[in-house]
Amino acid sequence: MHSKSVLGAALFTALARCTDPVDHRGNTTAITVSGSVPHHAGTPLEAFVSYSIEFAFFPDFAGNSSEPNTFSNNLLNNLGNLQGTKPYIRVGGNTQDYALYDSSLKTATFGIVNANRSVDYPTSLSVGPSYFESYTTWPNTKFIHGFNLGKNALESGRLLYWELGNEPDLFKTSAQGIVRPASWNEQDYVSEWLNGTRSIKAVLARACPDLGAPKWIAPSFAGTNNSLQPIQTWQGGLDADKDIALISSHNYIGGATQPGVTLQGTLMNHSSTVRSISHQLNESSYLATLLRSLNPSLPFILGETDSLYNEGAPGLSNAFGAALWGVDFNLWCATNNIRRVHMHQGTDYRYGAWQPIETNKTTKGTKPPYYGSIAVAAMMGDLTKGTTAIANLPLQHDEEAAYAAYVGGMLKRVMVINMHEYNYTIISSAAPSPRPSQTYALNVPQGCSGFGVVQRLMANGSDAISGITWNGVSYDHELGNGMAVAMGNATRNEILEVNSGVATLDVPWSSAAMVNLQCCKCGY
Repeated sequence: MHSKSVLGAALFTALARCTDPVDHRGNTTAITVSGSVPHHAGTPLEAFVSYSIEFAFFPDFAGNSSEPNTFSNNLLNNLGNLQGTKPYIRVGGNTQDYALYDSSLKTATFGIVNANRSVDYPTSLSVGPSYFESYTTWPNTKFIHGFNLGKNALESGRLLYWELGNEPDLFKTSAQGIVRPASWNEQDYVSEWLNGTRSIKAVLARACPDLGAPKWIAPSFAGTNNSLQPIQTWQGGLDADKDIALISSHNYIGGATQPGVTLQGTLMNHSSTVRSISHQLNESSYLATLLRSLNPSLPFILGETDSLYNEGAPGLSNAFGAALWGVDFNLWCATNNIRRVHMHQGTDYRYGAWQPIETNKTTKGTKPPYYGSIAVAAMMGDLTKGTTAIANLPLQHDEEAAYAAYVGGMLKRVMVINMHEYNYTIISSAAPSPRPSQTYALNVPQGCSGFGVVQRLMANGSDAISGITWNGVSYDHELGNGMAVAMGNATRNEILEVNSGVATLDVPWSSAAMVNLQCCKCGY
């Protein structure tokens, strides 16, 4: 524990080094933070920050046994260091339903892109034996596999679960090709599911007995009001064999080409996030009631999600504003007991957290959404060391959100996200003006006194696509191949004084700040 004099000196040093212009708006927003866990808090699962990787592009992200993708592995390690477990990786997506195994194929994949169906991924896909080498390149990483087990690449504890089919509720309507008749219904789907999972189980028992009985995530519906409804599938006997481990749903807040989609109105907007996830909350609430008599222990997760479907939109999904959206979205999910979130990735995808390889479309590198994942993992802390609960702290405006993290029943961290749009490319081309900031009065338990440590998610503005830091650290590819590099011109670990349960925090527009209260002495 630092002495007060040392902390005080650090406080003045931090303030002196702060280079962000602050324009106080003349009012302070009060945030009341309970010292005990609120009844509405959610409890995230281990590896809450996780990823889904499009099946066709998994070898790009992971590499192979002779050339593993160390850049990707470094990024995963960073998150594991913060949350106690490396992200779990779901290998799936639309292309898992297009893939056919070809034992004679000399490459990991061979795909054909049909621009009339999708310009972003192949809709005809073969995978060869070397595809499964990619499962061996990331140490201490566990996978959900959406297709074929190959050459036992997932043995030795690497396999978490299986997934059979991706978004079958779109099979009758998909723009990528209709694969079921209009009459196909929930009971038809359940029959296909049970036939398929039982057949796979029988084959595995003969060919790979060491793997044990497979467990599944299901039903992996697209998560909107489509042609199949999840409640009816459960009522129809989806889990008749009691081999589903996680209820999985998918969510996208909007579409890449959807009219009216904007950074401020769609992504950097708490009410928009609340509306987007409300379908899953209604679904999970109903299922929780239904499953008490079927299998009451099943957690509800998002097995695939990201900002804008159809792989995101440039200037929106790849901007810093999308990182701020990701923080709000993930923490809102955690608050509401969506217990793990797999952010979707793919080569050249606009919403990707990183680009794993160099292509003629996209430069290899760390992208803004990854920094949102880092901030969420920091807020979670090490989930393996005790029970963590996340609670939303309601605020008045759509452009802001706040959350508290409790560990072992004790208040430990507060995150404030200021999502007021600050478009620095427009500001810089006009007459320069100070960057606006909002002041927040954190009202923590009266017994709290001492100092908190502030860590910030920062960029030049909401439209920035580079120059992003978390607590003054960059994870950019060109600096440290994805490993943490402290930036000399950025403030780290700012000291915030807490007097009689009150701390005053300034948060510039288009940024987020986390206050770690571990240095406080709190008498609850």
